[in-house]
Amino acid sequence: MGRAFEFRKERKFKRWAKMAVQFTRIGKDIVMAVKDAGPSPDTNSRLRTAIQNAKAVNMPKDRVDAAIKRASDKSMANYEEYVYEGYAAHGVAVLIETATDNTNRTVANVRSYFNKTNGTLGKTGSLDFVFNRKSVFRFNPSEKIDLEELEFELIDAGLEELYVEADEDGNDVVVAQGAFENFGPLYNAIEEKGIELKSSKLERIPLSFQEVDEEQAVDVLKLIDKLEEDDDVQAVYHNMAE
Repeated sequence: MGRAFEFRKERKFKRWAKMAVQFTRIGKDIVMAVKDAGPSPDTNSRLRTAIQNAKAVNMPKDRVDAAIKRASDKSMANYEEYVYEGYAAHGVAVLIETATDNTNRTVANVRSYFNKTNGTLGKTGSLDFVFNRKSVFRFNPSEKIDLEELEFELIDAGLEELYVEADEDGNDVVVAQGAFENFGPLYNAIEEKGIELKSSKLERIPLSFQEVDEEQAVDVLKLIDKLEEDDDVQAVYHNMAE
C-alpha cells in the first residue's frame, strides 16, 4: 500500500515535466508533416492536425511557427518513424511509437529500459493480435452538441463508437472512434460540425487486457515512465487493466 501510494504521488509531480515532452513530440509531428506535404495547413491535413493538437496542450504559437519554419529548411533532416514491441514485467504488452534522427540510439535506449525493468523487447508485428490501430478524436462536451444525434450523423463518415471518458483531471471528454482508414472522413465530418477538437490521433487500442495487482502495476509503470521520458518516443501503449 505504502509503496504504491508513494509511487502515484511521484507520478503526479512528473505531469509538469510531461508538458515539455508533449511540446517536443508535437514539434516532431509538425516537422514530419511539413517535410511530407509542405508548410501550409490549408493544403496539408497532417500539419493541420498537428497544429490542432499543439493548441490542445497549450503549446505557444511562436514554438509552432518556429517548428514550421525549421522544417521548411531543406537542409534539415527528417525524422524516421519506428515501432517497437515487447512485454513489461507480469506479461503486460507494450507498444512504442518513435520518431528519431538516430535509430541506433533509439533502439539501444528502448532495449535498455526493458532490460532494467525485467521486460522483454520483441519483434516487429509480435503484438498485432493485442492492439488495433484506430482513429480517435476527443472534444469537450457541450449543451449545443446532442451526442445521440451526432453519433447518427457521423456513422456515414466511419464512426464506430462515441462515448464519454474522464481525462487526467477528472473532466468529461467526448471520444469519437473509427477505423484507421477512416481518419480523414471522420476528421472532416467533425470539423464540418464546427466542433473544436482537443486532439485527433491514430491510437493503438488494446483488444485484450492483462490483469495485475497494485504492486505489479508499479513495476509496469516504471517501464512506461522510462519510455515516456525518452525524447525519441512519440507514444506508448499498453494493455494493463486499470
